[in-house]
Amino acid sequence: MGDGNNVSHSWINAAHVLGFELVLACPDGYHPLPEIVEGPNKKIRIMGDPKKAVKAADAINTDVWASMGQEHQRKKRIAAFQGFQVNQDLLKGARRDVLVMHCLPAHRGEEITSDVMDGPNSVVFDQAENKMHLHMAVLEKLILRK
Repeated sequence: MGDGNNVSHSWINAAHVLGFELVLACPDGYHPLPEIVEGPNKKIRIMGDPKKAVKAADAINTDVWASMGQEHQRKKRIAAFQGFQVNQDLLKGARRDVLVMHCLPAHRGEEITSDVMDGPNSVVFDQAENKMHLHMAVLEKLILRK
């Protein structure tokens, strides 16, 4: 949900390798790079309607609207991404057991509301913990050269 940035690119690459269906909801002008989208998995779709995108979703993932290095675009991006916020209204159109994810850090009240981020569907902090363990394993591999 949101920007077709590096996080979206990672999800797209994972979908190409693992073959799962991936629906990205992005505003016009903020789609992922076409060369990343093109690939063996034809079950990757990009749409401009967030409510349609979450209808049968197992998980909803979002990221900040203005990443590091894009601070000068912040006002423009906030305007462009209105309607792409992960909030209770969006969750009403999703499955009851949908998982909500965010790669952190989050700007509460922009791309995700606090009640959703801290709510029963959120796995945001479990996701962060898992990412920490992954980073530790990569560092160990690099440091020990095993």
